[in-house]
Amino acid sequence: MDFKEPPTLLDIAVQCLLNHEPLAIQALQEIPGELFVPLFTAAFKGRHEKILSAMVKSWPFFCLHVGPLRMQEAQHQLWKVMVESLQLFPVENPAFRSPKLRILDLTQHPGCKTKCPKITTTCTPCLHSCTNSERSLMKVESQCSSSSSESEGQSPKTTMELLVSLSLDSAFRENEFFALLLSKVEQSLGSLHLCVRDLGIKNLSECKSALSHLDLKCVTYLDVVEASLTKVVSLLKQAINLDSLSLSKITCRSFHGRAFRNFLSQLSSMDHLKELSLSSFCLTDHLEHVLRVVPADLDFLHLPFCGLNYNDFNFLSQCPQVNHLKLLDISNNSMYWEDCEPFYCLLENLCGSLQHLAIDHCLLTDATLSMLAPALSRCSQLRLFSFFSNPITMPMLRRIFEYLMPMTQLKYVIYPIPVHCYGRWHVRSSLDRQKLADVNAQLKIMLHEAERDDMCWITYTG
Repeated sequence: MDFKEPPTLLDIAVQCLLNHEPLAIQALQEIPGELFVPLFTAAFKGRHEKILSAMVKSWPFFCLHVGPLRMQEAQHQLWKVMVESLQLFPVENPAFRSPKLRILDLTQHPGCKTKCPKITTTCTPCLHSCTNSERSLMKVESQCSSSSSESEGQSPKTTMELLVSLSLDSAFRENEFFALLLSKVEQSLGSLHLCVRDLGIKNLSECKSALSHLDLKCVTYLDVVEASLTKVVSLLKQAINLDSLSLSKITCRSFHGRAFRNFLSQLSSMDHLKELSLSSFCLTDHLEHVLRVVPADLDFLHLPFCGLNYNDFNFLSQCPQVNHLKLLDISNNSMYWEDCEPFYCLLENLCGSLQHLAIDHCLLTDATLSMLAPALSRCSQLRLFSFFSNPITMPMLRRIFEYLMPMTQLKYVIYPIPVHCYGRWHVRSSLDRQKLADVNAQLKIMLHEAERDDMCWITYTG
């Protein structure tokens, strides 16, 4: 029988306040600052909008981050309440204590705490504050402090920062949250900096008006779906501080034209790039040109549906820019050739760093996987290996299993359904569910006998 730990006195006190909203809002003037974080967390998870609004108005710390809090439903409604509650100008309101909030962070990056610890060794009071835009709180206040020393009697202008992630598409005009953000910035008369860290764009040609309201220097993660390479290049000229770039369904008329040359030029200037994803971006015989210009310390590389051929894999195996990858996704690129030495060499080069490998839908056969298995087994840091939807047999699946068992870091394997489970391979309607159940049962027994109950093997039937 499982026993839950009894609630602490703090848990009971927080729940009591949440059950009496007027009392909770009034108590914000009396409770110590240390109680704000647990009360805010509980109010957010419980969707107590009035309490959240009052807490933003009374927040006793420099910054407020919602990163640790995850919610699938009504999340944008809570964000809306918090944005509407930002105090842009000093107000004389005895109902709320004087707020100290200067940075509201609605991004959801992992590892972020609700408030930053006090920092005494640097002038930055928030670990996640904007450093790229000229309108950032840090740079504006630095300018104000310089000018105030020359103009006595003038207090520096109060500035605030709002950190968000945005997804724009052709229907962005109907996006109520985006409209609220723009309205709040306009109301601030220049005192509120809207910092978009993660920006997703679908159908770039339809989002030109929305982008005109944003400072693209702030963007560190950019995801563009459906656009011409020429328009992407224009965007990259402004988004100059990217850590991560994802491009999907990008049209390029010629790999010998100006647009592609300009694209390579922009990539070569991205000194901080750690993640590159090119999906449904036909690079047959041209992967070399892209990889030669990316930073040598790239961590994540996604190349699904890129039409990669033997020559591309041959270059990939020799490219110094990918020698330290933590993630490699080359799914949906056919590898049906008999000579798999390039891919073998690539795995050998990555054996000390690779943590996530995806080679799904690559037409890998028993013969190919048999040759790759020794190199795969030397990838000592591998944590997730996905190779589903490849035409292999049950004996080959068992052999791969034996190679993977000694890999102690490997916890998740997404495996292909063996061909004998289909009347006709990979035709969904011909799948024999009983045969698949037998395969799952065998793998479960094998995991138990190998004392690897910490490893999870799963597959997909869709």
